[in-house]
Amino acid sequence: MIRKQAESNVPTEYGTFKIMAFSENENDWMPQMVLVAENTDFSKPVNVRFHSECITGEVFHSRKCECGQQLDAAMRYIHEHGGIIVYLRQEGRNIGIINKLRAYALQEKGLDTVEANLRLGLPADDRTFDTAIEILKQLGVQEINLLTNNPEKIKYVENSDIKLNHRIPLQIHSNENSKDYLLTKKKYFGHLLVDEDRLKENGSE
Repeated sequence: MIRKQAESNVPTEYGTFKIMAFSENENDWMPQMVLVAENTDFSKPVNVRFHSECITGEVFHSRKCECGQQLDAAMRYIHEHGGIIVYLRQEGRNIGIINKLRAYALQEKGLDTVEANLRLGLPADDRTFDTAIEILKQLGVQEINLLTNNPEKIKYVENSDIKLNHRIPLQIHSNENSKDYLLTKKKYFGHLLVDEDRLKENGSE
């Protein structure tokens, strides 16, 4: 069973968070990570972000996706308003970094992100969020505001014992490299993304 293995207060660019490592084994080098803002009030609906690992976007600042920018925006929001980020080790929609780079190579030949995964014999999206739900339960969270554009994450919460109070959109402006990626998210996965023109008018992330 997954459980908390370690925790520490860590000052970041966006403020100080209590960062925890959750895994089944204390020697796991790839545990799930949890960031809890200092001002989090567990007696009220807690702001929560389920975020899947993206080394290309978060570490190397790839412009093919908005993952790094979403994580930054979530950290800013949760530091300001309180809440939790559950950082899940599900690189490349859970196909791993090697397959993700192989999929990138196919995208250079004209395939979209879904087509590339399927061409490799992989699922379009192999992620699950059961672990995130279990971590929230262990932290005593009963009701949340979910920072997401992904309807699949909403379903996981609605099918759990945790109450969904409301959704907080977390949309990032596209660039010339990420436009098609975001379009695929909207068309194939049904992500709740507003049109770019409306986004620019509102000045929203």
